[in-house]
Amino acid sequence: MSKLAKIPVDPAQSVDAIRVWFRLLRLHARLTVAMAERLRTIGISVPQCDVLTTLTEREGLSQQELAKRLYVTKGNISGLIDRLEMAGFVERRDLAADRRSHAIFLTPSGREKALQGIAIQHDYVSATLGQLVQGDIQDLDRLLVKTRDLIRLENERKGLA
Repeated sequence: MSKLAKIPVDPAQSVDAIRVWFRLLRLHARLTVAMAERLRTIGISVPQCDVLTTLTEREGLSQQELAKRLYVTKGNISGLIDRLEMAGFVERRDLAADRRSHAIFLTPSGREKALQGIAIQHDYVSATLGQLVQGDIQDLDRLLVKTRDLIRLENERKGLA
């Protein structure tokens, strides 16, 4: 007997939704492993790439703003920034309005590393998701946005972030 058979399931919730949920979790894990392997070739991790590529969109974010954008804790972002700063990829600058906070900026080598990471991601997307026909990509995007919105609503209802 499968573990799912032992768990009471709300009759309103279809087994198909549970199956899709687990497929999404497994897909996320596979994507993370695949990207980690590719980024390792340029000497950075997935979280480090996330920070660097976020800073290509907008530099001068505080550590708190970065943590919020990347859905990580302030403690996690602090360690990431420490390692990126030691590698020479980012620099902290004091914020005039709050000397306890720092704005984070890319160094030239950090910008180059971010661009390499972006290229790796683009290549992987082209080789995988990019192989879908446009209509399927649009359908997937629509369903992902709809699912994201349902999750946001449920989290708000539960008082979660």
